[in-house]
Amino acid sequence: MIYAGVDVGSSTTKVVLMGQEKNLLGWSVQRSGTDFAAVAEACLKQALRQAGLAVNPKEIKTISTGYGRKNVGYTDGDKTEISCHARGCYYYFPEAITIIDIGGQDNKVIQLDEKGRRINFKMNRKCAAGTGAFLEEMALRLNIPLEDLNDLARQSREAVELGSFCTVFTATEVLEKIRHGKKVADIVKGLFLSVIKRVLEMDLLSEHVVITGGVVAYNPYLKVILEEHLHRPVWVPRYPQLTGAIGAALFARETFTNK
Repeated sequence: MIYAGVDVGSSTTKVVLMGQEKNLLGWSVQRSGTDFAAVAEACLKQALRQAGLAVNPKEIKTISTGYGRKNVGYTDGDKTEISCHARGCYYYFPEAITIIDIGGQDNKVIQLDEKGRRINFKMNRKCAAGTGAFLEEMALRLNIPLEDLNDLARQSREAVELGSFCTVFTATEVLEKIRHGKKVADIVKGLFLSVIKRVLEMDLLSEHVVITGGVVAYNPYLKVILEEHLHRPVWVPRYPQLTGAIGAALFARETFTNK
């Protein structure tokens, strides 16, 4: 039996294929766009091609999650993104942890006990500050490719302090910093610091912290900055952008094995 987890986020859609032994067979990540159902179908086909599998999609047991989980036409059930991110992270780190998920449009802070039970969670849905959308907007204002942000932040020797959390006000503040001759690398590190500060104000963190999400996958320097703030190591799962989809696939395996 093959199991699929589909995470339809507001920015990207992720599909993973999992075998009976919880081994990842293939995966795909694409922009969610405006037709969630079509993108979920395309991701599944791409994941099957990557895995070298010629399987009728109807033979795959699927759980969907994320913002557009109800739009997946081939799903056999759905779970909340909080449940799936928690399940995916606990699979890699089976102990009491705080999960920080930095997504394209929202951030989540999820607290798990030593048995993987959720004891609390917080989510920012009303503002894009501190999310991937925030960094995308700032990259646009600075006229630099989004994929260059991580390397630029690493080059910084003196991060620029940015006082605003709001995306609109930060853009104005960034323009002021440019006018005063601040280096782009130092501004970018200031933007990364702003993301981390926004997350840290959401909730208290336990001793062991796991950071996930597509923003972290493409900007791993955020983990370094978080470690500097916490003065302790921060864990990142092997596939930080796929954590929710992996959790969904684990739920599919648990639900449909021997059924």
